[in-house]
Amino acid sequence: MIKMDIYFTITGTSFYYGKDFFEKGMTVKLIKEPDNPFDREAIKVELEGLGLVGYVANSVGTTIGESYSAGRIYDKIGDKAEGKVLYVVDRGVLCVMEA
Repeated sequence: MIKMDIYFTITGTSFYYGKDFFEKGMTVKLIKEPDNPFDREAIKVELEGLGLVGYVANSVGTTIGESYSAGRIYDKIGDKAEGKVLYVVDRGVLCVMEA
């Protein structure tokens, strides 16, 4: 079985704590949110001690680089997963998780 990395983008950070505090290597928690009224494939992103810090991007306009959208990774993870921050850029926070 080939192991590959799955890249994802955290967006919506400006509605919570911003993105300036994110650092390379930080662990983020991904939690499915099937009851989200706006997106049935929503995946929220949390940090220990802060809680909700954003969402996994779910559109072509919000993903960065080779990121998968939330819809593309929704069925690849259980109810929860973890990722690591790779880069913080103007458009969002790029992260990776091993699949």
